[in-house]
Amino acid sequence: MALISLEDLEGLDEEQLDDDITEDPQPMAQEEEDRLLTHWQAVASNHQVLVPPEMMGPIMEMTRNSQQRELLPFSSICCHEKMGEVQFEERLIPPGQWACVSAGEKLFEQSVSVSFMKLMRYICRENSTGRFLGLAVPVVTEVSADGLSMQEVVRTSFFLPSEFQSAPPLPSDPDITIVQREPIRVLSRTFFGTTTWQTLTYQVGILRGLLGAPPLLGAPPLLENFMVASYENPSVPERRNEIWILPRDL
Repeated sequence: MALISLEDLEGLDEEQLDDDITEDPQPMAQEEEDRLLTHWQAVASNHQVLVPPEMMGPIMEMTRNSQQRELLPFSSICCHEKMGEVQFEERLIPPGQWACVSAGEKLFEQSVSVSFMKLMRYICRENSTGRFLGLAVPVVTEVSADGLSMQEVVRTSFFLPSEFQSAPPLPSDPDITIVQREPIRVLSRTFFGTTTWQTLTYQVGILRGLLGAPPLLGAPPLLENFMVASYENPSVPERRNEIWILPRDL
């Protein structure tokens, strides 16, 4: 069963959030919770995913703590420009602890949804500390081709906030793994808009062209190793994302 993704998490507009949370910190009446759940289910249906009723608690927790976020640290190695415009950037992502979930649903968007819903519950107290952990952005989705089945394998992860880097809380869900990653050098290009499979493969092609890599041959959907980093919520019409490619994958 596929669920809601990061891109649906903050679909409520500011006025609605103020009415639902800020002005009334008391627990919501059942009818109000039902109304919000119906709203989220309607948003999620655009991605052919489902929000079960038990996700109401984590949704509200993430909404109340929407400002409790950190930026993933990185070092810029070099910016490649053309006529004063950055074409792509070489970055070094530092070593650190990541919470990761892998999925292989029928649709890419469903795989991301399944994974992020699990991470969302981990963030919202389903961990060994019983605390809300906060979120570091961007949330990074890594796509790689399975050499045997030639199906994409999707892994969604986030860098643990600095408070928890030295002692990561253990997840209650066995599908979530805490991974110590070594430094990663990526070639990054920013784009704005949606992150559907079609959009991402198009953006990967643009970055490969800028890097002088040969075009990939094969019938669609074209399988490629890449990462997509998502910074903003879907209420932003031209939201910020980045395509990341590792030099070894060129």
